[in-house]
Amino acid sequence: MEDTSPGLGTVALTAVPAMVWGSTYAVTQLWLPPDRPFFAAAARVLPAGLLLLLWVHRLPRGRWWGRSLVLGSLNHGLFFALLYVGAYRLPSGLGSTLTALSPLVVMGVAFLVLGERQARVTVLAAVAGVGGVLALVWQTGRAGAGTVDPVGVAAVVGAVVSSSVGFVLVKRWAPPTDVLTTTSWQLVAGGLLLLPVAWFGEGAPPALDLPAVAALGYLGLAGTALGYVLWFRGLTRMDAGAVAVVGLVNPVVGTALGVALLGEPFGGVHLGAVAVTLGGVLLAQAPVRRALRRRVPGALRRGRSPRGAAAVPTVEACQP
Repeated sequence: MEDTSPGLGTVALTAVPAMVWGSTYAVTQLWLPPDRPFFAAAARVLPAGLLLLLWVHRLPRGRWWGRSLVLGSLNHGLFFALLYVGAYRLPSGLGSTLTALSPLVVMGVAFLVLGERQARVTVLAAVAGVGGVLALVWQTGRAGAGTVDPVGVAAVVGAVVSSSVGFVLVKRWAPPTDVLTTTSWQLVAGGLLLLPVAWFGEGAPPALDLPAVAALGYLGLAGTALGYVLWFRGLTRMDAGAVAVVGLVNPVVGTALGVALLGEPFGGVHLGAVAVTLGGVLLAQAPVRRALRRRVPGALRRGRSPRGAAAVPTVEACQP
C-alpha cells in the first residue's frame, strides 16, 4: 500500500496562515477601532467570504446548507467573536501563545469524533506547546498584579475550543466540491451570524481611517480568504492533530510582533516559551520526514520521480 503521508511542501503551506494569524493581535491593537471586537470580526469575515463566493459562483446544496452553517459558526462566527475579545484585552504575545492549547484540544476531539490516533511524538509536541503557554501566562502574571485579564483568557480558550471542533468536522464531513468553494460557504455563514451580534452589541459601524481599512483588508484577504483555503487544504491532507501542531508558529509570530511593534516585555521565560513552542513544531514534523525518507527510495525503485511518489489523498480517504 502506497504511503500517503504529506510532504514538507504541504506542511509549509499549512504554516503560512498560522504565521499570518499570529499578527492578528498586534494589528488589532495598533490600527483597528478600539473596543469593537464584534465589528472587527464581522468586517474581517463577511467581505472575504462574499469575495470568494463571487469568485466560485456556487451555492451549497442539500445538507450542505446546514453543514456550512455549523462549520461557519464554529470556525468563523463564534471563533472570531471570541478571538477579538481576547485580542483587545490581552497582550499580543500572551493572546497568541494561548492558541498553543489548540493541538491537544484538536487531538482529543479528533480521537472522539474520527477515532484518529496521533503518533507519540506529535502528542509530545503538543504538550510542549502547552508548557510554553503556561510559562508565558505565569511570567505575564508575575509582571504585575491584574495584568492577566481573565475575560480575555477565557475568550481565547473558548475560541480555541470552537475552532478545534470545527476543524475536526471539516475532516469528518467530506466536502462535495473543492476547498475554495466550501471555505466561501463557511465564511459567508459565519459573517452573516456576526452581523447582528455586532449591530446589537456595539451599535452602528465606526468611522474608519485609511490604516484601519488597510488592516481589515490585510486580515480579510491574507488572514481569512487565503489563510483558510490553505488551512483547510492542509486538513484534507494531514491528521487534524498534526495540522494543529503546525499552528504553533502562530504564538511565535504573535510574541515577536508584540515585542517589535507594541513594546511588550520579553525576557528569559518568554524566550524559553517561544523556544519550546518552536521545538514542538519541529518535533511534530519528524513523522513527515521519516515518511519522505521511506517513500523516495521506493519511488526510485519503481522508476518514478521522488515528486511523483507523494500521492495526495482524497478528502474521502481522510474519513474514518
